[in-house]
Parts: sequence; C-alpha cells; structure tokens
Amino acid sequence: MYLAHFGLSEQPFGITPDTGFIYGSAHQSALNTLLTAYQSGAGFIKITGEVGTGKTLLCRRFLTMLDENTVAAYIPNPMQDPRALLADVAEELGAASGAQAAFTIKSINRRLLQLADAGKTALVCIDEAQTMPPLTLEAVRLLSNLETEKNKLVQIVLFGQPELDANLAAPSARQLLQRVVFHHVIAPLPQAELHAYLDHRMQVAGYRGASLFEPAAVRLLHRCSGGTPRLVNILAHKALLAAYGAGQHQITPTLIRRAAADTQGARPIRWWWRLAS
Repeated sequence: MYLAHFGLSEQPFGITPDTGFIYGSAHQSALNTLLTAYQSGAGFIKITGEVGTGKTLLCRRFLTMLDENTVAAYIPNPMQDPRALLADVAEELGAASGAQAAFTIKSINRRLLQLADAGKTALVCIDEAQTMPPLTLEAVRLLSNLETEKNKLVQIVLFGQPELDANLAAPSARQLLQRVVFHHVIAPLPQAELHAYLDHRMQVAGYRGASLFEPAAVRLLHRCSGGTPRLVNILAHKALLAAYGAGQHQITPTLIRRAAADTQGARPIRWWWRLAS
C-alpha cells in the first residue's frame, strides 16, 4: 500500500466511523444540538442526513462524550419487529426481556426507575432509524411514555436518512413526530472546508509534510463528491493509490478524475470543470 510512500502510520481515508479522525467543524453544529437537547432532558431528538454524511460517526462521538452518570443503549440495526427491538433496548440498559412486549416494557420501566433513583440518566440512540417498520416506531413512542411527574425516564435519539422524515410524517406516526423536541440536518462539507478536512485526516494518520492535495484537485474532489464525507474519503483513498502507483507525491486533478471514473456514486466529470480547475 501507499503508507510508507507518504510516511503514514495508518490509512487516512477509511470509511469506517473511526472517532480518532473526527474533524471538528464537520459535525460541531449537530453535536451542539445533541448536547443541548441531552442536557435539557428532551424526550426525543432527531438527527438526519444523506447517505455518507457521518451520522454513525456523530452518534459514536456523542456517546464518548457522556459521563458516568449516563447509561446508554446503542441500537445499530432497528429494522426489527417491536418485541425484538424492545429486547435489545432492555439488554443494553440491563433490564430483563420476555416473550411479550408488554412484559419487556414493564421491565425497562422498573430499570429506568432504578437508574433515576441512583441519579443516572438513561439514553437510547437508534442508528439507521429510517429502517424501522411502523409498528416498531410505535414501540419507540411507547418507550417515550416512561416518565415521572416531572421528568422523562429515558431520552431517545433517532439518527436516520431523510426517509425518516417521510416515515414520521405518516398519520400513524404523528404522535411520535409531535414529541421530537430537537431536530438537526447534517449538511455536506462546504468546499471552503474540504482542504482543511483532507489535511486533518492526513495529519492524524501520521503525515508531516506540506499539503498533498493541489487546490485544483480539492475543488474537483468537492465537485465529484458533493462534499459527502464518505465519497470524499473513497475518492481521496483512490487518488493516493494512483499517486503511489505513479511514483508521485502530489494529488492532482488528473488523479481525482481517475478516482471518480472508478467510483460509483461520484458525480460525472463535466467538461467545463476541466477549464475551471
């Protein structure tokens, strides 16, 4: 691979949600919304964003920032029937589950009361929330009913693609939608920040030289990726591979074009982009 060629200790542009590579400003607004909502005791929080904008990474970053007084349940795959989802939540929170959903909800309620008595906060983070069937969404709403006279016993954060908004707009989900107190949409990286994003990931991976990415290459990379972090990472990784294969130490527009031509989902190269770059 190209690690030794560029003096790297690890790959800088992986597509797994590695919190060690988090670029601060990319998710700061969404993170601020999460922290504000969490600290205020909001019952429901919704974070949406297109495919590849870093929702899972944001979720993991948020979870790492919680203190020891929070007991968190992380549900990465909610495309389940209500009983199965509730069983997963129960297991994560340290409650018992049973064959009937009603039993599991009662068990979760008892556990939440125990946590509240101990001065702890319960949190459920559901990733890929747009995949939940309607009945499972209703089960999540029932979880939000667990409360005392003054406080919610559990806070729930839904992370999902824009399809989640459509699901919540259905008449059957209107009660849940009305309970969403905070909502944030993750936007793609703006072009003005892309160069800093690329340099940041290179430095975290051990690179210590001058910026590898020529300004024209960065502009073209943004056009081809639309600023979507996952696509940016895929294209940058392929460009580094191509540079290594050619014995080059700079990422040029030509290398970005080659990477885009080899990547499904990348925007097609327009002829006038060549003139602009």
